[in-house]
Amino acid sequence: MASEQEQLQREIDALGPWFHNLHLPGGVQTAPDHFIGGDFPRFKWEQIRGSIPQDLTGWRVLDVGCNAGFYSFELARRGASVLAIDMEPLYLTQARWAAKQFGLQDRVEFREMQVYEFARTGEQFDLVWFMGVFYHLRYPLLALDILAQRTKRMMVFQTLAMPGEEVYPDTQDHPITEREPLLDAGWPKMAFIEHKFSGDRTNWWVPNHAGIEAMLRSSGLQVVGRPAGEIYVCTPSPETAAWKWDTQLQAVVGAAPGSTPTSAARETADASS
Repeated sequence: MASEQEQLQREIDALGPWFHNLHLPGGVQTAPDHFIGGDFPRFKWEQIRGSIPQDLTGWRVLDVGCNAGFYSFELARRGASVLAIDMEPLYLTQARWAAKQFGLQDRVEFREMQVYEFARTGEQFDLVWFMGVFYHLRYPLLALDILAQRTKRMMVFQTLAMPGEEVYPDTQDHPITEREPLLDAGWPKMAFIEHKFSGDRTNWWVPNHAGIEAMLRSSGLQVVGRPAGEIYVCTPSPETAAWKWDTQLQAVVGAAPGSTPTSAARETADASS
């Protein structure tokens, strides 16, 4: 008769391949020989965990691109109620199975959906976990704008990024004939990937550091921490949002006439609290 660990390993193998290495009760792991190296994504969590409140009781969390649920489970263990979304049915199957192994199935809800669908919902979240997804999106800034309007307290943001920490000192305005600054390494920008990057055809964009911070500000978020190179902890700062996208975003999210997307989101949050 097979031992419990042998049976668990059979179930893990049947649900593979795994991208998240989950440490299951009893010591069995789902992807102990991860191609990224190290214990992924646990080593990422170790970098971030100190930037997140230890007690998330009463917090509603959105985990965008949850994969097999590693971050969802860690946040649920801190007391949060988590909505975890992904577009890959295999990952959601893995995550639902793993939630039962951890006894967290009542704290984490899984949905197969795209981030853009939140443009037509009134759902608000205390914490939006937006890691490892931005550069896979065909319309990344639209997604960031939408999620910024759904963020009540905090967003943890991560993206594949260009090397370098340069920030151009003056991006307020330049004459149309003065375009040389756009070529500077510190000017906010993103590289577009037409074909594949790292063998992945879903890698569309690679921003630089200046571009990441500029897009976050433009979407109404302020960076309050940077626990690791590509990871940014943000809080809402609606007064910093660029005016240019107001009417465009209204066309997507259906904000009431005469209100900005930010004020419409805040009104929704106030009504639901």
